[in-house]
Amino acid sequence: MSNWFTVEKIDHLTYAISEYKHWEQTHCYLLIGEKTSLLIDTGLGVADIKSVVTDLTDKPVQVVTTHVHWDHIGGHKYFNNIIVHEKEESWLNGKFPIPLKIVKSNLMKEPCDFPKDFDLDGYTIFQGRPTGILKDSDVIDLGGRKLEVYHTPGHSPGHICLYERSKGYLYSGDLIYEGTLYAFYPSTNPSDFMNSVSRMSKLNITRILPGHYSLDIPVTLINEIKDGFSNIYSAGNLKQGNGVFKFSHFNIHI
Repeated sequence: MSNWFTVEKIDHLTYAISEYKHWEQTHCYLLIGEKTSLLIDTGLGVADIKSVVTDLTDKPVQVVTTHVHWDHIGGHKYFNNIIVHEKEESWLNGKFPIPLKIVKSNLMKEPCDFPKDFDLDGYTIFQGRPTGILKDSDVIDLGGRKLEVYHTPGHSPGHICLYERSKGYLYSGDLIYEGTLYAFYPSTNPSDFMNSVSRMSKLNITRILPGHYSLDIPVTLINEIKDGFSNIYSAGNLKQGNGVFKFSHFNIHI
């Protein structure tokens, strides 16, 4: 198994597979069901995440994409069964909105001890046809475990969160985490972001499992972010180009 990844047990059938050595500190999640396993995102793609996954489960693996950004789809190349929200099917299948040059610049933004066999010149953005398309309110059944799909646009048009109602787990992608939340790119929408956070705040959540940075975040963070967006909106500042708004445990860049 590659030492690039850190594996942490969330519970006896749920694992976080993380890339702490990179400044993005991406998290992917492996959920093991009775029939199949689900891998939520695949990270940067600088090392073989499949080798980690196969050490943890012998069940067939389906990959679900929270959103089609380079740091969440890099390891898709190692898998055949990939699903994505309908609004980002084209991004996955040939129309990725960010040039490779910019992606590589972001990848190398801060010094990093990459795996010895990593070749920056050969690094590419995954492109491929998904094997399944997701819509809001779809349910993914792993056998004994069910994940509800929530379309949560804002950070990207087809961003989704996954909610495991039986455990109260929210796999929040880039909607909720401790760090800077990005809604300033042309493909983002600050109003949609605010509305998506508000929608998720209504769920009965016992644990937030984010796409980046600390895994140990309080469930109260979702309401803090909701209030942050509300304050920006009330001040008439929820418009792209207004900069970075700083709060206690997160920032919002619009």
